[in-house]
Amino acid sequence: MKIISKFPVYKDNRGQIVNIFDFTKNNKIKSSLIITSKKDAIRANHYHKTDSHYIYLISGKFEYYEKKLKNNSKIKSITINKGDSINTETGIIHAMKFLEDSIMLVLTTEDRDQKKYEKDIVRIKLI
Repeated sequence: MKIISKFPVYKDNRGQIVNIFDFTKNNKIKSSLIITSKKDAIRANHYHKTDSHYIYLISGKFEYYEKKLKNNSKIKSITINKGDSINTETGIIHAMKFLEDSIMLVLTTEDRDQKKYEKDIVRIKLI
């Protein structure tokens, strides 16, 4: 688990263009979402059977937790700040606790139809 590095693509006196994700290995993005969360909210507490997703935090702050499906694996956590990006792979149990009101851009490899989404997740309380 690590924060995805962002690289300026172009910079001049007007500002800069920053590449937040590199999809050269995965060009299967099917859905883009803006998700808002209130301070102290908990999200996820599940894993996906087929979906994976990329999260870019537009504003706010949250603690991201993940654990491999193996019973003896340990829970890892990292603080995600405004401007940070993280990828959640298929089959990784994950959860988020929001430390501030937050807005994030989420790009997913599966359609975000609610019925399909519910069939793809397995709920497991991580935090």
